[in-house]
Amino acid sequence: MRLKLLTLALALAAVSLPSHGEDLLDAYRDARANDPVLAQADATRLATGEGVPQARALLLPQVSAGLSLDQVNGGSGGGTTVAPDPNTGQLITVTSQTGHTRTRGINGQVSQTVLDFSKYANLKAAHSAANAQDEIYQAALQNLLVRVTAAYFTVLNDEDQLTFSKANEDAFKRQYDQANQQYKVGLSAITNVYQAKAYYENARTQTIAAQNTLDNDKEALRVITGKPVGELKKLRDDLPLQPPAPSDPGAWVKQALQTNPNLLAQQDNVETAEHNITAARAGHLPTITAGVSYSKTTGWFQRPLSFPNRPHSITMGLTLNVPLFEGGGTQSRVRQSIYQRDAATDAMELQRRQVIQNTLNYYRSVIAGISQVQSGKASVDSGQKALEATRAGFQVGTQTFTDVLLAIQTLTQSESTYSQARHQFILNKLLLQQAAGAADFNDIRKINALLQ
Repeated sequence: MRLKLLTLALALAAVSLPSHGEDLLDAYRDARANDPVLAQADATRLATGEGVPQARALLLPQVSAGLSLDQVNGGSGGGTTVAPDPNTGQLITVTSQTGHTRTRGINGQVSQTVLDFSKYANLKAAHSAANAQDEIYQAALQNLLVRVTAAYFTVLNDEDQLTFSKANEDAFKRQYDQANQQYKVGLSAITNVYQAKAYYENARTQTIAAQNTLDNDKEALRVITGKPVGELKKLRDDLPLQPPAPSDPGAWVKQALQTNPNLLAQQDNVETAEHNITAARAGHLPTITAGVSYSKTTGWFQRPLSFPNRPHSITMGLTLNVPLFEGGGTQSRVRQSIYQRDAATDAMELQRRQVIQNTLNYYRSVIAGISQVQSGKASVDSGQKALEATRAGFQVGTQTFTDVLLAIQTLTQSESTYSQARHQFILNKLLLQQAAGAADFNDIRKINALLQ
């Protein structure tokens, strides 16, 4: 009877029981609304995009206006001055007294860039930089899918490990109690008691560690979703072990090189650097600006007799600016831009190699994961049968007490490995989609359908 209860407990530990808790879609929706990493990427994308209208604004008309009012206080003495009569225009002599002079000026300017290659290049560079940040945001979206799934599955795996640890602890506790009882009635040696107690205490330590790991990983999931983690739906036991489609790793690499958002962002960074070189070289070229300005100045002397003066002027024309020498600053900016372009090119090449590596690694991991899940399940089945046979052999004297303890430990390790293989197989399929730049919400929905 004791053997049947132990076998049943270990079998139940290996099966994911159905639940009605939170599923992966719930966790993803919470993460999409609350994840600070994604929010930061979105804010950075919007901030970088503002560089486009700012660069374009320098090519549009620039309008400014000004108003000034000045006052100059006069002296304490008197005198005479000659001023035009406002009615006849003839000069007359005016006796000045103590007072002050006021001048009011109104001016306005309109300028328009006609030719400036650096501004055109800067506008193109702003577009490329904005495109790069858009790709980085798309990469952050796909990365959120992976982070949520990985954190969710980590909690599920931790829960399995805790279940296995508790079952393992209970099994060793029974062995310890049995050995202790047999020793008291003289049916076994004290060595069996010590050995069983050592296995039992070690199992208790593993259970405490498993509980602590589960609590920590729940907090890691909460950091992403912004909400406490409750009961989670489990991954069902009958997983579809399908290989990647297409089955050609070269096809996955080809797609990754075309659609991986991180690689596309690096390509846009190189394009941005090329436009920056053009803008720096344009520092050697002339610029042409059209402008219209209007000014009006009114002045008068504060005294009994005052005649305001209101001259105004309108100026229109083109301004040609030819840079001749700036102390080597332009040449230095060109060299700096070239070095930055070279650095961006190297970063793009490194990203390209990493994309190829990640795509092939995850493809092979999915293929290997199929065999690992199948072998893990077979190992659990064999471990359960081996434990039953070892216990039966111990009862008839063909197996030792140590053999029973090792059989329990082996079964627990097989269950742990099987659980990890199942969760990692599903995660590797999503990582392969991410490496190819094809991970989307439908992948989360498919994974969520495997939960119960």
